[in-house]
Amino acid sequence: MSNPTVRVAALQFGAGADVQENLEKCLAMIDKASEQQPDLMVLPEFVNHLSWYDDKMHCFNVSVALDGEFLTAVSHKAHQHNCHIVINVTLQQEDGTATGTSLLYGPDGRLLSTSDKQVLMGHENDFLERAQAATPITESLLGKLSTYACMDGVINETPRALALRGAQILGNSLNSFALDEASLHVPVRAAENKVFVVAANKVDPLIPEFLLEPVSQATSIPVHFLHGAGESQIVAPDGTVLAKAPRTGDAVIVADIDPSLADDKQRPDGTDIFASRRPELYAAIGQEPQPLDFPVGAAELQTAVYQPIANGPDAIEEAAEAIAQAAANGSQLIVLPELFCFADGVVDDVDTAVTTSQQAVQTLTAALQNQSAFVVTSIVEAVNNGGGHAHVGVVINSEGLIHRQPQLHRVNRHANWATSLGDDLQILEAPWGRFALIVGDDTIYPEAFRLASLQGADVVAAPMHVQERWEVELGLLERSAENRVCLIAASRPTPAGQSLICTLHNDFTLMTPWETRPFDGNISYPIVTHATDQPGLTTATIHPAHTQNKEVSKNTDVVNGRPWYLVEAITER
Repeated sequence: MSNPTVRVAALQFGAGADVQENLEKCLAMIDKASEQQPDLMVLPEFVNHLSWYDDKMHCFNVSVALDGEFLTAVSHKAHQHNCHIVINVTLQQEDGTATGTSLLYGPDGRLLSTSDKQVLMGHENDFLERAQAATPITESLLGKLSTYACMDGVINETPRALALRGAQILGNSLNSFALDEASLHVPVRAAENKVFVVAANKVDPLIPEFLLEPVSQATSIPVHFLHGAGESQIVAPDGTVLAKAPRTGDAVIVADIDPSLADDKQRPDGTDIFASRRPELYAAIGQEPQPLDFPVGAAELQTAVYQPIANGPDAIEEAAEAIAQAAANGSQLIVLPELFCFADGVVDDVDTAVTTSQQAVQTLTAALQNQSAFVVTSIVEAVNNGGGHAHVGVVINSEGLIHRQPQLHRVNRHANWATSLGDDLQILEAPWGRFALIVGDDTIYPEAFRLASLQGADVVAAPMHVQERWEVELGLLERSAENRVCLIAASRPTPAGQSLICTLHNDFTLMTPWETRPFDGNISYPIVTHATDQPGLTTATIHPAHTQNKEVSKNTDVVNGRPWYLVEAITER
């Protein structure tokens, strides 16, 4: 039985090229952290040696053995301090290969679990073997624990699968110079899965010091960005950062947490985000990747979101005027909030709502006469043959309603009338690229966006209603980043947030020449235009053509590099 409150710690430090010195540093940091009496310590990734090797033999030689001095000493420290310890190393395997492996030791010094890295980053593919088995969930006195490492958390599948299998606390060991680990990829995994994340990153040089200047010159990455980015952190299930280390320097951070809070998967409206998933729709995520060979989208596209002033049917005429203005000013894609023509997006009488929805479509169609723009919103539709009613995303142009996308996931706030759900996510071909509608609370499911990217979507339009701050501060941004799609999301302003537009930098692949921006420490963080909390139009230019490049580093594709063969927890009920 787990304790109600446990103390967790993230240890932040660097590692060099001397394995023995690195062991001494690990042990010293564990001793330092023990002064705060944590129940769980998480160490960074590759603490035995810099992730920089001459060849595979060199990598194997500086890797550590499961029963060798390095890990034995760490296990003794776990026993000495009566603490669980997560440590990540390159581990020697019996067949002469090496893996990037996280090991969990219990307070008695016993090895409780090992997990190999599922998504290798860049040159790691040249030296390490990828995981061949799913990461275990460890039942402990602290709760249900599991681990992942660095690039595993830059895309969603690995931590998602762990959370779906019941993990309450995820230990994330990092070896990263990217600032958008701490600002985006780490905290979003806690919030989207409603679990605790304890993330430990490195500081100090991540490559041999004598190579800092040559590598900097060859890659145009400033020397200070070739150091670990620090900012280790402990994140709560709502995305709140409970403790955070500085950008530089050794550090130990701690937080007292209640792991049982990670068992509550409810949204503010009572929707259970795991129970409402529909694994039968996600089969493509678990299929062997195929080349994403789709036409290149437009270089630029002017877009807009509109937050209505009026609340209810009066918003229809007002929105028509606004989109006519936006279209006349060059916007080609305009997104309105979900159910914009109903007071606060609430449907009281479903039959009346169907009529109001039809009026809205007619009025918006008329507003687009002599314009080539598309308008996206959502409406209430009656389903044929007495099938009830559905919450449906729609695309409207000057000819009328040209595309429908029913919401895919059940949501409590529409449960009294939205009795019918869609069965697939469809892509619409537009003159400027391929785009998908992701409707309402479908936006909180990483699987929905992954399905869009696998079908070659350049742009996602999302009429929605923001309930939680993490959606706009982390979730939508990550959906754009990890799928390399442009995103236009429209919501009425709420206390939790409002509309935004995300586009992508063209420069993305590390260790290649970047032509349009200097390296600023961020790799995949999108370019974001936030609407204010006031009604009105917000416009921004997006770049559909930039979505073609999904390779973050050599041999690491953020879509096709997903661990597709280890995602049964995602694709099966």
